Amino acid sequence: MHISGPIAVRRRHAALIATVVTCSTALTGPGHATADGMPTPTPTPAVPAPKLDWKPCVQGSPFDCANAKVPLDHRKPRGRTIELAVVKRKATGPGRRIGTLFFNPGGPGGPGTVQMPQNYAFLPQAVRERFDIVSWDPRGIGSSTAVNCFGRREEAAAWDSGKPAGFPVGEAQRTSWIAAYRDLARRCQQRDPELLRHVSTADTASDLDQLRQAVGDPQLTYLGISYGTILGATYANLFPGKVRAMALDSNIDPPAWTNHASDDDPRLTTFLRMGSDRGAAAVLDQFLTHCGSAATARCAFSAGSPKATRDKFDQLMRRLRVRPVGTWTYGRTVGDVVSGLYVVHPGWTDLAGRLQDLWRGRAPEPSPSPPAPPVPNPDPYAGEEQAVAVLCGDSPNPRDSGAYHALEEAAAARAGDAGRFWAWAAEACADWPATAADRYRGPWNEPTAHPVLVVGTTLDPATPYRNAHAMTKELANARLLTNSGYGHTALINPSSCVNAYEGRYFIDGTLPPAGTLCRQDTPPFSTVKPRGGVATGGGAMTTGQVRH
Repeated sequence: MHISGPIAVRRRHAALIATVVTCSTALTGPGHATADGMPTPTPTPAVPAPKLDWKPCVQGSPFDCANAKVPLDHRKPRGRTIELAVVKRKATGPGRRIGTLFFNPGGPGGPGTVQMPQNYAFLPQAVRERFDIVSWDPRGIGSSTAVNCFGRREEAAAWDSGKPAGFPVGEAQRTSWIAAYRDLARRCQQRDPELLRHVSTADTASDLDQLRQAVGDPQLTYLGISYGTILGATYANLFPGKVRAMALDSNIDPPAWTNHASDDDPRLTTFLRMGSDRGAAAVLDQFLTHCGSAATARCAFSAGSPKATRDKFDQLMRRLRVRPVGTWTYGRTVGDVVSGLYVVHPGWTDLAGRLQDLWRGRAPEPSPSPPAPPVPNPDPYAGEEQAVAVLCGDSPNPRDSGAYHALEEAAAARAGDAGRFWAWAAEACADWPATAADRYRGPWNEPTAHPVLVVGTTLDPATPYRNAHAMTKELANARLLTNSGYGHTALINPSSCVNAYEGRYFIDGTLPPAGTLCRQDTPPFSTVKPRGGVATGGGAMTTGQVRH
């Protein structure tokens, strides 16, 4: 899952991801009961759809921009309003437009007004021809009404530089880390405590339904990746009659996100419940295996064999613990490794180069940023507090900061270096001052107007493949499409096979046959691009299944 800052990881190389199916059912989101009998959050009373005054984002841009006003609290539509920044790329097929496809790039914390333009070319061509593609900065994020706990960017940068990078190592760094996030919580509580209570996934799902109405679509067509999958699942259960087509790529396990709808102090963090630590460890092992099987011309960190390359990596990690290379500490390097596993091409090649630099005692050069998209604010403030506000307000995590060191050791025992990173990834929640006023915690099996397509990659370093199985099981009517490959999301680790199935599904509702298995187009450290493979029948994995 892509979460800004050290509570998860930044993607470096891809910023981040017939007839219309119709249904006559008209819903405004009637209340349902959660698993514990509590009422679910619902957008009542109904409010008029916001007006979208589309204009070119900047002169000559192929994207249009608009702002939408929505209630801060959908239960109080005449109260405070907030703004959502929205972006659109019109369908490219003249006269063949079906409607609008809404895209959420993940996070929480992903600004859609930036990441949709950056990821637009990854969307299936058939989908770009037939649909307007619309995304937005969710409430609390980016250019929308945003959580911002600092007066100036320089103040935020000073706070960030004053704590350990990646995760803390040793008692002194643990004390510094905990103090920094405690300070962040105090700052945020002082700035806008009301906003902190209204940036939940359920709030954003209600915003999404407002945007659907604003573009005039009777039902929702949606692609959500990573965190966007739990947003999609929440929408599907709050507005089941409004689901036209919904594809969820690299999934979050809903019960893991909600701690099984329990208010009891959770034993594990969100990411450890999801198995992110084990998923990252499995992908790291494959990275080192493929690297060691390749020549140094293709993988700079190769030591000539998989075993020798694993040994080299372990030796480098031990060395960095006692002797950092400039600012490249052990904690920073492990965080960079987890981040570098998200995108296979060119991410794995670039990661190998950075590791080789560190092996030689040289600080790696900074990775280039993706090109700025042609939008008014291509670099909105995206401080850690934005992702923290959504995660900590929505998903339960241990409230005792002293528990995280023990969680780290337990995660390291089962997942090595990556386990240490993921154990600390939600520690900011220990002192977070707000719980979301509206949290959707289930049930997840409301019958939707049309089935949902769930896409899972077999070796995913953030949202392991088992989460896709869990999502498919939880939803009332869903079909799993397996992508045999590596990295976080099939969208930015392309499979022409997955693209073809997604295209058919979005256009006319055709699902892939049960048990369909696609393959990634380009293997790691390879210049050969095979055809995207597909096999059907039984849903069994052929290779690379991660079991937990």
